[in-house]
Amino acid sequence: MRFLENQNYMAMDKINFTPGLEIITKYFPDLPSETLTKFEALGELYVEWNSQINVISRKNMEKLYEQHILHSLSIAKFINFKTGSLVLDVGTGGGFPGIPLAILFPETQFHLVDSIGKKIKVVRGVSHALQLNNVEAYHARAEQLDDKYDFVISRAVTRLKEFYPWVQNKFKKQHQHAIPNGIIYLKGGDLRDEIKEGGRAAQVFPIQDWFEEEFFETKSIVYVPFQKS
Repeated sequence: MRFLENQNYMAMDKINFTPGLEIITKYFPDLPSETLTKFEALGELYVEWNSQINVISRKNMEKLYEQHILHSLSIAKFINFKTGSLVLDVGTGGGFPGIPLAILFPETQFHLVDSIGKKIKVVRGVSHALQLNNVEAYHARAEQLDDKYDFVISRAVTRLKEFYPWVQNKFKKQHQHAIPNGIIYLKGGDLRDEIKEGGRAAQVFPIQDWFEEEFFETKSIVYVPFQKS
């Protein structure tokens, strides 16, 4: 599979991914070869796109696989999205957590939305190069979308109290997973005050329960059910 048609990108040897693909296989050891090929290609694609539209800082680019890709995949340790599920990624930025999860769950449909058009251009470019037919990207605000979703995912775009109104009417009435439909939110730091401020029942799952790297010491998944079982 040929992922890059445009060869005008920054040379890969100028970016030292520390660590690289091996950190993915460390925690997901049995991935199909096609899935691994796509994860391997992500580094090169983000180097190419980031040289045109800056969505990841140079320092963080070197930690792409740990701090962006693996961080996104922590959601896969919390839930196994079922075939036919529909998931909305709000404030996706350059495609996180949506693109790594779309690679891992090719039978789940992902809608990635961001209010900044140049970021959605990156998302579309990366997903097209990887032939991710289960990804649709929208230059819009979440409130403007009409679809209903099993889950809404996001990576710390705002405080939970402000996030809830954006997505409160976005959930399917029926659920097909072991947990009710709701928000799966990647967030760092002490979340007790923020959860209390939000006024909704929420559960916090430390990512370090799954990943041992120091980066994840203060990172958590916040799960907020919006549709009762």
